[in-house]
Amino acid sequence: MTSLILAFRQLTDPAFLAPLLKAGILAALAFAGLAWGAAWAVEHWLVSGGWLGTLVAALAGVLVLAMAVWLYLPVVMGLVGAFLDPVAAAVERRYYPGLPPAQGASLLAQVRFGIGLGVRLLLLNLLALPLLVFAPPIGAVVFFVLATVALGHGTFEGVAQRRLDVVAARRLRRAHESAVLALGAVLAAMAMVPLLNLLVPVLGTAAMTHLLHRANGSGAASRHA
Repeated sequence: MTSLILAFRQLTDPAFLAPLLKAGILAALAFAGLAWGAAWAVEHWLVSGGWLGTLVAALAGVLVLAMAVWLYLPVVMGLVGAFLDPVAAAVERRYYPGLPPAQGASLLAQVRFGIGLGVRLLLLNLLALPLLVFAPPIGAVVFFVLATVALGHGTFEGVAQRRLDVVAARRLRRAHESAVLALGAVLAAMAMVPLLNLLVPVLGTAAMTHLLHRANGSGAASRHA
């Protein structure tokens, strides 16, 4: 996919590094906090102490880390606005320098869209979580399908809303549904790999920005170096 290849080429862009650092820090803090909190609660509330309490606490921490990986995607999608604008703007500066300033949906509408998407995906993931525990292969498939749709639709429409209103962004996404879902599937596969999933918000935003401008007739990228 040309859009994803161009996104990878720009990964060392200084404008990409700050969002990547934010994603890594947020993920590390969230995962560490969840694991510590679960271990502390189990050790102090469910087990009186001793080696058994320590063992159960450690197992609880591992379980929470697994859940954190499972729930990482909806959290990131809910906060995608923090990554979206500087990354999309950097792509446009490099590859589409002739574009006018971005004047699409209001910032409030974009934030509301991102939070709503994150909440919906979080609820769906929580409903599907038992499958991950009791039927891991089915759970992985369900996660992949949910992630494909969420990343495809959510990232494309989020990027499009920088230049279009909400209705027009959704209409353009539907007109290019197959390309959006194909790119969403690649991002979903990346989201299932720990550490690599930290790149998904930034790479997804950059790739969808390319897809948007090709779909919207903005012309081919002006530079590929």
